[in-house]
Amino acid sequence: MSEAAAEDLPLPARRDKPVTLLHALEYGLLRVLFFVFRLIGVDAASALAGGFMRVVGPLLPVNRRADDNLRMIYPEMSPAERRRIAAGVWENLGRTAAEMAHLDKFRPGEENGRVDVACAEHVRAVVRSGSPAIFVSGHFANWEIMAILLHRWGAKPAVIYRAANNPLVDEFVIRTRAAVMGRLQIPKGKRGGRALIEALRDGRSPALLVDQKLNDGIAAPFMGRDAMTAPAAARLSLKFGAPILAGRIERLKGAHFRVIVDPPIAFTPTGETAEDVRALTTLINQRLESYVRARPEQWLWLHRRWPKSVHVA
Repeated sequence: MSEAAAEDLPLPARRDKPVTLLHALEYGLLRVLFFVFRLIGVDAASALAGGFMRVVGPLLPVNRRADDNLRMIYPEMSPAERRRIAAGVWENLGRTAAEMAHLDKFRPGEENGRVDVACAEHVRAVVRSGSPAIFVSGHFANWEIMAILLHRWGAKPAVIYRAANNPLVDEFVIRTRAAVMGRLQIPKGKRGGRALIEALRDGRSPALLVDQKLNDGIAAPFMGRDAMTAPAAARLSLKFGAPILAGRIERLKGAHFRVIVDPPIAFTPTGETAEDVRALTTLINQRLESYVRARPEQWLWLHRRWPKSVHVA
């Protein structure tokens, strides 16, 4: 598929569910916030939302989940350190939300583009090869920036996303992302399965966030505990012979970032598909784990990544 053809692709349809009054109110609030954030500029918007969430977030009930996760993974960590990390998580989440109104300000590798790129040669190699690769990452810092990098650098990404529950918000986010990371966006799940296969066959490179729990996934070690993990990246890699490249985003200061893309994950298939999928998925989790441990306050500890049975009582 040519770049011109890709730019003519229809955007994915918004989530197919009735629009309620609550949906309309949520969407109205979102548009007001986007307007304000655009008006005050990226630095002020990021700082304002980050500061607000750093104060308010730890007071919300869901913060208990972050504390449970941290206690489970770092049993030796002091309560004060857990509170510090959780506050950082909330600040980063607030900043990331506000920065959605300014995604066009992030131009990886460009002067004054707010995003430094380390190990750029691995992305350049994919572009030069003309063959697809599978890019995997997680919810690190502002996770939207990885797909922006791939699009701007010509890696022809097929961006895999989780549809928002609110249909109006879903449509708005799809259009916002399309302006900076291309029109080829594929919703997770059965709805997007065939489109993902077709994208790979067309030479597109899937970009997936694979750090969240998938109930019907496979159990693979993550941070020292088995976690239900999406096997899609491993399965696609084995089926199409596409290399897997893992990467992360680090927030440096305010609304400035560094992207680090590692070399392709080395793996030799044995021919036993189920075991190969599990082994390759484990290698992906190991790479993501190293990213989490390097910057724990910039990862989203707020979701239930591990089974309830292994949580701290």
